[in-house]
Amino acid sequence: MTLTRRGRSITVVGFLLSGGIGIISSTQTWLTVTRADAGEPILVPGADALALLAPLSLAVLALGAALTLTGNVVRHLFAALGLFFGSLLTWWTAQVLFELPVSAVSSTVTETTGLAGSDAVESVVGTITASAWPVLALIGWLLLLAASVFGLITAHGWKSGGRRFRTTIAPHDEGSGPVDPIDSWDDLSRGTDPTR
Repeated sequence: MTLTRRGRSITVVGFLLSGGIGIISSTQTWLTVTRADAGEPILVPGADALALLAPLSLAVLALGAALTLTGNVVRHLFAALGLFFGSLLTWWTAQVLFELPVSAVSSTVTETTGLAGSDAVESVVGTITASAWPVLALIGWLLLLAASVFGLITAHGWKSGGRRFRTTIAPHDEGSGPVDPIDSWDDLSRGTDPTR
């Protein structure tokens, strides 16, 4: 019961933490290319190794922020989207980390050396080694998957947003008693003169 009550907080923190890890890791070195021609090593940032890393990480952050305001149906939808993004990012990051494909470094190698084409790039690449950043990103995506599943399970028990998040306010009934300052502001927002 306690976990259900804290479901929104736990899910949102999971989304924000994993999205933050993704954004930070996109700017850090994921792969280092040791050149076959004995030139300077080429450092490949996460955003180059995995093209959709930064955009999807930003999307995860946005979903996490939006989960604080949404209703029941939308929160289930957002948790499902988090599960989908987490699955894609986990798969792609694992491929880069464990397979170390030349395709993950080719754009950076081309930019550094001016050589284009798969054969030319492969002739420059001696070895590819991974840093700790793709490992941290993978942990972040596993956290996102867990938070998404947790959100899907507990979303029905989350409290709805407060009055400040509602888009419609019931008009003040003149016979319902004295008008307080908040009701007066609400009347003004609707275009009604509260002094009449």
